[in-house]
Amino acid sequence: LEPSASTQRRVGGARAVRAWLLLLIALVFAMVLVGGATRLTESGLSITEWQPVGGAIPPLGASAWQEAFDLYRQSPQYELLNSGMSFADFQRIYWWEWAHRELGRFIGLVYVAGFLWLALRRMAPPRILLIFAGMGLLLGTQGLVGWIMVASGLQPGMTAVAPVKLTLHLILACLFFAALVTMLVRQGGAPPERASSKAVVWGWLLLALAFVQIALGGLVAGHDAGLTYNSWPLMDGRFVPEGLSLLDPAWLNLIDNVTAIQFNHRIGAYVLAAAVLAHLIAVRREGPELRGRARLMAALVLAQVVLGIATLVQGVPIGLALAHQGMALILLLVLVVVAVILKKRGH
Repeated sequence: LEPSASTQRRVGGARAVRAWLLLLIALVFAMVLVGGATRLTESGLSITEWQPVGGAIPPLGASAWQEAFDLYRQSPQYELLNSGMSFADFQRIYWWEWAHRELGRFIGLVYVAGFLWLALRRMAPPRILLIFAGMGLLLGTQGLVGWIMVASGLQPGMTAVAPVKLTLHLILACLFFAALVTMLVRQGGAPPERASSKAVVWGWLLLALAFVQIALGGLVAGHDAGLTYNSWPLMDGRFVPEGLSLLDPAWLNLIDNVTAIQFNHRIGAYVLAAAVLAHLIAVRREGPELRGRARLMAALVLAQVVLGIATLVQGVPIGLALAHQGMALILLLVLVVVAVILKKRGH
């Protein structure tokens, strides 16, 4: 029997949704890396205006470039940090920020175009379209926070964006990335797997720990905390360094004390690595697929720890730093897949 037109539409729709999600996952992965490079090259404040539409066109001609440079020279970052910067150096940081914003615009266009195509052609059920609409709001919020972040760095006395706002910008990007992976899995990207309640809890616990560690990494990047205490396993000759509680009230040390921020990121890495290894032991009696993924997670987290240590002791070279960031996203992807596909036995 030939499949009905509605069946063919559902099958075609499922394939189209998976292709769209795969493209977006790849684009967001690239976006986070470009954002990391923009931060590492101190390029994020080179464009001092927010023009969601007109800003897609870079300066054309000498006068337009001079106008952009003049705007940057009025910023506190130029006055306090880059006074005397050459025009060529300005162009270098400008192109990083422009590429970051342009990739963000492209992701937005791909998302909106794909969503409208699915909706108008009825290629996805209303419940799924509602979820995608919510994800679109998340993407828009992430972009808005990006401008709020940049605006924070243009305030008097600032030479970089506010670290907490940078961290929020990163976390929202990772949440959107995780949502894309989740929807890909649920749209047939991977079959569900029955597992014990313990295995299901472990999956979500590891995912939560990964998000905490990513947030701690965002604070490290925002404060350039990786440029201090470039030794491992000790910090200034001590495992627990002095100066962890210099600020008052105490909670400020979590977000503004460079020593505490780097120490917390190190401890977060140890906790996540220990949890992944404990998970490997805990699922030894589960199915072969789950055990195989547990081994993969263990390999990824150990590689991430090695990359983190190498990045730190080498003084945060851009190549190693981006590899560290990219590995974090790969590990996050695997953790999301594992958490989403596991179903309790009997459910």
